[in-house]
Amino acid sequence: MRYRPLPSSLFVDARKQLRKKLKPGAVVILHANDTYPTSADGTMPFVQSSDLFYLTGVDQEETVLILFPDAPDEKQREMLFVRETNEHIAIWEGEKLTKQQAADRTGIPVKSIHWLDRFDDVFRNVMCQAENVYLNSNEHLRAAVDVETREMRFTRRCQHEFPLHHYHRLAPILHELRVIKSPDEVKVIKQAIDITGSAFQRLLHFVKPGVMEYEVEAELIHEFIRRGGQGHAFSPIIASGKNACALHYNTNDSQCQNGDLLLTDFGARYGNYNADLTRTIPVGGTFTKWQRAVYNAVLKVQREAKKMLKPGVLLKEYQEKVGAFMEDELLKLKLLTKKEVKEARDKDPEKPAYKKYFMHGTSHHLGLDVHDVGSSWRRIEPGMVFTVEPGLYIREQGIGIRLENDVLITKKGAVDLMDAIPIEADDIEAEMASAAKKKK
Repeated sequence: MRYRPLPSSLFVDARKQLRKKLKPGAVVILHANDTYPTSADGTMPFVQSSDLFYLTGVDQEETVLILFPDAPDEKQREMLFVRETNEHIAIWEGEKLTKQQAADRTGIPVKSIHWLDRFDDVFRNVMCQAENVYLNSNEHLRAAVDVETREMRFTRRCQHEFPLHHYHRLAPILHELRVIKSPDEVKVIKQAIDITGSAFQRLLHFVKPGVMEYEVEAELIHEFIRRGGQGHAFSPIIASGKNACALHYNTNDSQCQNGDLLLTDFGARYGNYNADLTRTIPVGGTFTKWQRAVYNAVLKVQREAKKMLKPGVLLKEYQEKVGAFMEDELLKLKLLTKKEVKEARDKDPEKPAYKKYFMHGTSHHLGLDVHDVGSSWRRIEPGMVFTVEPGLYIREQGIGIRLENDVLITKKGAVDLMDAIPIEADDIEAEMASAAKKKK
């Protein structure tokens, strides 16, 4: 494990908060993610279930958590099942968690840590005592899952073997809890941000005309791994020139040309928490007058958006206000006319004119998932972490500019967690010029 383990108190408290929201006689059963196959004997790198990690801090595959708060036997109130290691596994895969290590990581007493081969017997015993059963599923609004997951298979098994129990959705409860970050969680997010900022500084010293987008991507992963990160939080977008007008471009296979802009959207993953940064820089080290004008318009909107993110605000209302502010900037840039704005509004208020150049949302929740859980209908509260990422995409000119920072909501408003990472056009140019001088 590359990162420093989070304090077990974080997971103890998460389970405590979950227990408060359960019905009497309830049991919660939560599984690790599958290790997914590729082809032949290959597999994808294992990525833990964010929900299981939130409650346990365990990264290991083939792990199961059972919570049974009303169990008569105290040892059954919290139980963790982990894969038993042996000499063969140690030789071929490396060491797995011991029972004591699992107890230290989770805060679950060692007497309630079991090897996975005991799960079926304990599961049947618990189900015969429980009345309400909470099972998990991926209920993220953006989820589009065609592959059957371990949780899906287990839900089908439960309903087949115990059809008369009362089944409940665990996901809405976990979403409600996960959306508010504890101080310890914020510390880990800040560490991911620190690594991300270091990687951006590396890019400023590396980018020049002629480099390939994938070379820029390589600089990122080098810095992430060097700094103890787990790797990319998501597939990075390294988009030069017209490529920046494709919002989720990630083939990263073009050459960076002098005079073009380079949009970089990336983030480090640390302790299973994520950072999400976007910066747009001039490949040749200097913005043109027009590029700078568009850049400063986006930066101005970002600053206004950060001011709007405060407790009590609805994201839908916030997005509408950000859009209106962007529309004003587009008028100043003469990319839109007042006539076009009025005609679009009269034709369909849901399709304002600014969406020709700014067609995506401004903010999303950030945490254990990059597009973290959280309802757009829940008013903003202290402890939430958001991205703020306005952009302008002028396809006819091959210009795409997006600027993204991560912010923490406090009682007084948004605190920019990325305020130490260069964003002013002058600062970007100065840093790139300094790097160019050192290379001569």
